[in-house]
Amino acid sequence: MKSPAKKNSQDFTILGIDPGSIFCGYGVIKSNGRDAEYIASGRIAPPAAKPLHLRLRLIHEALTEIVSSYQPTDIVVEKIFFAKSAKAALHLGHARGVVLLAAAIGEITLHERSALEVKKAIVGYGRAEKSQVQEMVKMILKIRGTLYPDSADALALALCYMNTLQFNNAVKLQNNLITGNL
Repeated sequence: MKSPAKKNSQDFTILGIDPGSIFCGYGVIKSNGRDAEYIASGRIAPPAAKPLHLRLRLIHEALTEIVSSYQPTDIVVEKIFFAKSAKAALHLGHARGVVLLAAAIGEITLHERSALEVKKAIVGYGRAEKSQVQEMVKMILKIRGTLYPDSADALALALCYMNTLQFNNAVKLQNNLITGNL
């Protein structure tokens, strides 16, 4: 994967994506490794009456435009989980495939996080309700308006990855202190 030019080695633009074939949420944050800045969020909502393959094309086109506009250094997507039905799981898998393709075409580093990891990172409890995640995302990013639930989930994915960056930086600093490599 290519490494986009960064102002400083700690600057990241993270695109979180909550995939779905009816509603695909996205959220963009900037991070310097410590703090998060809200950039944008929304939902891609192709007409539900359209056949799946046409909805997937519309999702891909919208994701391509989002990637072009915000030029993320990293994309974070939710890991596969068991859906309510086989059909829903297949549709979710197809939507995830479109996200994976967008990351591959853009040569953007892709990360996956489980819903449990995200909830634990954002709320502190892996079985938190969606509304709790939504409220914490709004609080962390200082968002005053309403968020679509899938947009909040996408932003939560981005924040979860940012927490990973913070942890890795802290571990690296600790190791440098121990070894005297400062």
